[in-house]
Amino acid sequence: MSERHMGLYGATALGVGAIVGGGILALAGVAFATAGPAAMLAFALNGGIAFLTAMSFARLARRFPESGGIYTYAKKVLSIEVAFIVGWVVWFASIVAGVLYALGFAAFLVEGLERLAPALGVSSDWFGHGGMQIGLAIAAVAGYSLLLVQRTAGGGNAATIGKVVVFAVLIAGGVVAWFAGSAGSPAETLGRLSPFAPQGSLGLLQAMGYTFIALQGFDLIAAVGGEVRDSERTVPRAMYLSLGIALVVYIPLLVVVATVGAPPEGIQAAAEAHPEELVAVAAERFMGPAGYWLVIGAGLLSMLSALHANLFGASRVAFAMARDRTLPHHVGEMRARTGTPAVAVAATGAMMMVIAVAVGNVAAAGAASSLIFLISFAMVHWAAMLARLRSGHPRPAALPVVGAALCLGLAIFQAIAVPEAGRVVAVWLGLGALFYLTFLAPGARLADASAQARDPDLARLRGRSPLILVPIANPASAASLADVAATVRAPGVGQVLLLSVIPRDGRPAVSFDAVVQDAKDILGESVRRGLEGSVRPEALFTTASDVWGEIARVANGHRCDTVLLGLTRLTRPRVEAHLEGLISKIDADVVIVRAPPGWRIAETRRVLVSVRGRRDHSELRARLLGSLARTSEPWITFLRTLPSDTPPDGRRRVERGIRRLARDEAAGPHEVAFEYTDEPVEPVARLGQESDLVVMGMERRGRGEPGIGAFALEVARRTDMPLILLGRRRRGGTLAARGLAQAVSTIQRPGQRSEP
Repeated sequence: MSERHMGLYGATALGVGAIVGGGILALAGVAFATAGPAAMLAFALNGGIAFLTAMSFARLARRFPESGGIYTYAKKVLSIEVAFIVGWVVWFASIVAGVLYALGFAAFLVEGLERLAPALGVSSDWFGHGGMQIGLAIAAVAGYSLLLVQRTAGGGNAATIGKVVVFAVLIAGGVVAWFAGSAGSPAETLGRLSPFAPQGSLGLLQAMGYTFIALQGFDLIAAVGGEVRDSERTVPRAMYLSLGIALVVYIPLLVVVATVGAPPEGIQAAAEAHPEELVAVAAERFMGPAGYWLVIGAGLLSMLSALHANLFGASRVAFAMARDRTLPHHVGEMRARTGTPAVAVAATGAMMMVIAVAVGNVAAAGAASSLIFLISFAMVHWAAMLARLRSGHPRPAALPVVGAALCLGLAIFQAIAVPEAGRVVAVWLGLGALFYLTFLAPGARLADASAQARDPDLARLRGRSPLILVPIANPASAASLADVAATVRAPGVGQVLLLSVIPRDGRPAVSFDAVVQDAKDILGESVRRGLEGSVRPEALFTTASDVWGEIARVANGHRCDTVLLGLTRLTRPRVEAHLEGLISKIDADVVIVRAPPGWRIAETRRVLVSVRGRRDHSELRARLLGSLARTSEPWITFLRTLPSDTPPDGRRRVERGIRRLARDEAAGPHEVAFEYTDEPVEPVARLGQESDLVVMGMERRGRGEPGIGAFALEVARRTDMPLILLGRRRRGGTLAARGLAQAVSTIQRPGQRSEP
């Protein structure tokens, strides 16, 4: 993303541009027709809910000063699947809001042209053609899309300032008319507010549901937080200021419209007759034709600035999603010359144009947008509560709880009152789920696994606490474990459990004193290394006649996420057989480490990853490579070997697939190499000798169980470089969401006991 170029003024102008004008001009008539004069109270109550939501936004913006807004916050504390749904609906809601404002701009322009038609000597019917409105809307979207592709920001502030000035003139005109008595005596004017709530509380709630979107827009400031200077302070202040300015404009304007701008029969009757033109007609009553044209001018400026703000914010949501592979990665590409997310802007603008052409009238989609924002704002409150709890606070703050309840309650009411809105939301969510599961899920999960490995805070906020079991047989293993764990383990996340199994077969291999001394040494090394670094391993000592069976029992009984086995004698037949049996029994991911004396994984600079084309172990590899990138960012080579007689079409297909796999798994600089040979072990052995570490996946056996495999064993026999084998356990036919956020290894020395 481009540098942080927006200050308080620019961020506040973005929020004001998105909030003020378009919503109230389009929805004031609907609100007054539904609730009568109580529509003023509906806007005020919505303002209270919006301020509560802005407070939760502020908490999260201070904690996560990044672009993406609601999507980014959901990604931090919830799963990647939930974050995708949140981002998908927020992106759609902003797109629909942009379409509404584009069509609103076209409608206001056509309305003004129709009134000018006699003076221009043309028929007003020519301007009222539906195709002209859609064409004007597309032109507005295309113009702002081109602007935002060329520049990081701008183009909307002039319209924002202009419309605020126009609204101020309208309010001043209404105040003058009140005191001048041109609209009647004060008693007559106030009498138009009676009855205040003709439809009671039900009408008030309906008006709140219809008009909540009129206060949407402050959230777009959080969506561009990564482009705001000193965003921890600026983003919250800009949100509060933009909301405050909006309410300072809205409430007085509504009072003027409902009093001096209302006919003798009251504002509700006027709204029921002409809801779309209510504000313009009301202004004409107390200011004459000048008032009408001021509203038309304000409408044009409002729609354009709101379109600009929603296109700007929605493109940043799409950009953030693409970086996490929850949208196609091409959407996250930057334009080198300007530093703008050009593809995200173009994709968002194209979506707006398609919806404008396909729908034309988006009244139901507008109601759906309001519903979606209510739901997503409830998610913001939820994220604020989780972030607070997972940061060590004993209980959530009261305001997010109240805000979430209000947003959810109003959303449920809106879904019942406007069933079309619920249907639109359901269709979009269904399309999103299908798109995610069909195209995006593998890449998104890998990017998320890598992100958790590189950012321990992310795993902690997600509430993850994986348990890593490391069976050891001597004190040297404990020392090496603590050294390596301090480098590659995600600090403060999960726990490492060192297991020492004492054989119990009636004839002890060592004396009782030797066993006790080993236990003391293991525990002493664990405590000493833990005090020196960030790792706090725990030690567990058990006795059993079947050592390998005891490892499986402990792994399953403690529900370990990963079992780490450090073995130098990997190629011995007896060890291989024991390993195969152990792997088939445990319900956890398995990592086998073969390391020479003195090797430190934190010093790894070149990594060779041998891949076979399938993604069975991709998530484990992504976590391991992400852990390495957090400390040393090594150069990674992905190697794929193919038979020499592979046809050209097959080669191209495989090469495209491996490049996508490498792009998804790599957490840093990488390359992809292909070898076409009938001796697949030779390239791995040759390139492996030039690397500091070789990473391979185990074979997939029946019932989803990993096995070491002949290929990996042959590589181990022919080489002596550090080697890590990854085995991913399949549960119930689906890949379990397991973790290797911490890759730890035991480093054995020749002559020491290397088998448990």
